[in-house]
This record gives sequence, C-alpha cells and structure tokens, in this order.
Amino acid sequence: MLFLVHTRDKPDALAIRMANRDAHIAWLKAAGASVKAAGPWLDESGDMAGSLLIIEAEDRAALDVWLAGDPYQAASLFERVEVAPYRWAINPPVEAG
Repeated sequence: MLFLVHTRDKPDALAIRMANRDAHIAWLKAAGASVKAAGPWLDESGDMAGSLLIIEAEDRAALDVWLAGDPYQAASLFERVEVAPYRWAINPPVEAG
C-alpha cells in the first residue's frame, strides 16, 4: 500500500534540517525500493521547509514504525506530519521486472 507523508518543519528550523540531512538521506536510501519518491518542499525564499514522501508499506502501523526511525523525527524538526493512503494515478513509477 502506498502512503503520502507530508511534513512541515518548525519555524526557523533550517539549521536542524541541515545538521541531520545526511543521516536522513542515508535512512531513506536504506529503505530501498519502498521509497517511491522523496524530497524537500521549499518555502517562498527557496529554503527547505518540509518533506514530501511517497512510501510503500504493508500498512499504516508498519509505516509508523519506519517513520519513527527518521533522524529528522529524532531531532524534533517537524511542526506537523500528515499521512494518508495514496493511489498513484498519473505516471506511476515503472517497476523493473
């Protein structure tokens, strides 16, 4: 099942994001093919201000366990995290087969 994860950073938290960015990216890469898309969204100044992830997980409970390991979460970067089931309708990624 696919899930959309949308996070918003706390105000003035760019330094926290940058200090934990390498660990966060390593955590995403370690998840392998379950990460379908990932990247920061930008504020009006062009600075990173949150994240958008599309993740494949068995269910919401499994996703929550995985999200708890995010170095950004451990650093208390987020003001808000929204999660919703997701259905990819246009241009879904092509699975190698």
